[in-house]
Amino acid sequence: MSHSTKDSQSAGAPVCLAEHKAHSRAFQPMFDEGMELVDETATYLDGEGRKASRMLPKSASTLYAAESMRLTTRLMQMASWLLLQRALNEGDMTRAQVEAEKKKVRLNGEYDTSTDEQYAHLPDHFRDLVMRARLLERRIALLDRELYGFSDQHEERAVGNPVGEQINLLKTAFHR
Repeated sequence: MSHSTKDSQSAGAPVCLAEHKAHSRAFQPMFDEGMELVDETATYLDGEGRKASRMLPKSASTLYAAESMRLTTRLMQMASWLLLQRALNEGDMTRAQVEAEKKKVRLNGEYDTSTDEQYAHLPDHFRDLVMRARLLERRIALLDRELYGFSDQHEERAVGNPVGEQINLLKTAFHR
């Protein structure tokens, strides 16, 4: 049982089901799904997706490039959150450390280009990856809100280098 679960129970508070899920074996399938989606997407974008993008009309090609960057960013954010939660579950990080680091993680991206008329021209497999990433991101964001509460991440986040932030977050998660 994690420190945070012990703390909430010792205070006489009711058991938080989201916290129980995040610290139980139920978290592992979500973690695995996220990591598998990252791998599948990377393989697709480096292979079949690259070939398919060359066949697209210019307007759809531009949308594909933008959406692939959004997809990659979305997946890195989710992977970072999942790795932080795993580090907490395994006792490698404290809840305070995770809360400090997760401020750098942005879930629930605002961009939805599926209504763009060119979206239908994007490869089916690519659209499937985007949809699965959005659905998983929503599940993770819901679990995050249940575990850590609501926060206005837009106001808390300083403008910076998002790629550098992700690299630092991953280094922290792996203690490197």
